[in-house]
Amino acid sequence: MKRVPLIDIRSLFVLVTLGLVILLATGCSSSASSEEKPEEIRLDYAYYSPTSLVLKNFGWAEELFAEEDIEVTWTLSQGSNKALEFLNSDSVDFGSTAGAAALMSKATGAPIKNVYIYSKPEWTAMVTNPDSGISSLEDLKGKKVAATLGTDPYIFLLRSLAAEGVAADEVEIINLQHADGGSALVSGDVDAWAGLDPHMARLELESGAELFYRNADFNTYGFLNVREEFAENNPEYVNKVIELYEKARTWILENPEEAAALLAEEAGIDVEVAKKQLERNDFSNPVPGETHINAIVEAGKVLQAGEVIKADVDIEETTNALIDPSFAEEVIGE
Repeated sequence: MKRVPLIDIRSLFVLVTLGLVILLATGCSSSASSEEKPEEIRLDYAYYSPTSLVLKNFGWAEELFAEEDIEVTWTLSQGSNKALEFLNSDSVDFGSTAGAAALMSKATGAPIKNVYIYSKPEWTAMVTNPDSGISSLEDLKGKKVAATLGTDPYIFLLRSLAAEGVAADEVEIINLQHADGGSALVSGDVDAWAGLDPHMARLELESGAELFYRNADFNTYGFLNVREEFAENNPEYVNKVIELYEKARTWILENPEEAAALLAEEAGIDVEVAKKQLERNDFSNPVPGETHINAIVEAGKVLQAGEVIKADVDIEETTNALIDPSFAEEVIGE
């Protein structure tokens, strides 16, 4: 019998082994690539987030992700509470909220993290009708006040009452969505309203509504939140979304008149209302940091004292788990 040379057997073994390694490597690479690339990126937009409106209007996300055959979908968030509902139900990947509202949700176990600041707004204040006789928070005792539970205006109301020594149970808080709260104020169904732009700015100009209590330091910033699962599986695409938001933020800063016109068209409001809303927004600090952490911790303490957040929640630990500056720092710098 003719013997097969040992060198041939060894060569065959090496070739087979090499082939298996290549096959496995290709398979792993394909699998990893599949995990890293989402089929769809789901964004929200909100009238209280001008950057989201700019991004949606110009189609920059669709243009960027079309190169990778990734679909982009948009969902309207009518308040922080709605954006958080969408995030918690896995209906969006990115949601726009106020910072304290995101903390409240995180304190109940919501799988979200804040990765970008879309603006520092003075978007909420206490509002009443002209000639109502209300000029201070003391005057709200026994009165009806509209606010949207779980949103920054509601949190603003609680912090303002606490700061002025008025107990929350001395006021009848009526839970209404933002626009409905403004309408209830105009119709006289409530005595005051924890308002939100652009609705608040519109009532100022159209019906002479008065902002009788303001404190910009009680506004807890505009948070762009991402679902933790999306961030863990697709960190590269979190960065890409932040890059898009940066493009929109820069455009607003460079084109204030056009930004007001765009906001007016998208939100269906007068351009003067849009200008007033934008004037009350500071777009200069998009990277989450100590300033935002401190603001959220202080808001959290008030919410915990008011039993909105459970007593056993560690506010500082929860805030640090919520705010993740690493993505924005990588894209924008510290």
